[in-house]
Amino acid sequence: MIIVMGVPGAGKTSVLQGLKTDYQVVNYGNLMLEIEKKEFGIKNRDDMRKLPIEKQKKAQKMAAEQLATMPDKVILDTHCSIATPQGYYPGLPFRFLKLWKVDAFVYITADVKAIAARRQNDPTRSRDVDDIELHDGMNKSYLAAYSAFMGSPAVIILNEQGKLEQAVAKLQALLKS
Repeated sequence: MIIVMGVPGAGKTSVLQGLKTDYQVVNYGNLMLEIEKKEFGIKNRDDMRKLPIEKQKKAQKMAAEQLATMPDKVILDTHCSIATPQGYYPGLPFRFLKLWKVDAFVYITADVKAIAARRQNDPTRSRDVDDIELHDGMNKSYLAAYSAFMGSPAVIILNEQGKLEQAVAKLQALLKS
C-alpha cells in the first residue's frame, strides 16, 4: 500500500487522477463517508470532521478493517490529520496503521497562497477557513511519525501551481521503483 496525503487544496486528488497505474486508488474519506451516512446520518463530506471524535474513531476503525482486506497494490488517498473543532486529529492512528503493509507515505503539498486560492475556487466543497501553514506543519509532523512507526519511507512532493504534470511524474516514478 502507498498512502498519499495532503492538506485540503494541495492537489492530492488531482495528482492521483493523473496517474497511469495498475494500483487501485481507494479514498479513505469515501469509505468513512459511507459508514458515517449509515451509522450517524451524515449528509455530506464536509460534515464528517464535525462529528464527535468518538464517532470519527468508530468510522475510522471500520474503514481501516475494510482496507486490511484489500490487495497490496492499493494507493490510499487520505489526510495526515483532520482539523476538527476539538483540535487536529490523526488521520492514521497507529492502531489502524499496524493492520496494513505500507510501502511508502507520500505527502502532496503546495505553496500556502496556492492552496488558499484553490480552496476559494472550488465550488464543490464547503471548506472551513483554517491556518493552512499550521495545518501543513502539523501534517509533516504526523508524516514523520507515521513513517517512523511503520519503518516506511516518507516522500514529499511539491505540487506547484501550473506544474501538475511534474508532481504526477514524481509520484509515477515512485510507483515504478
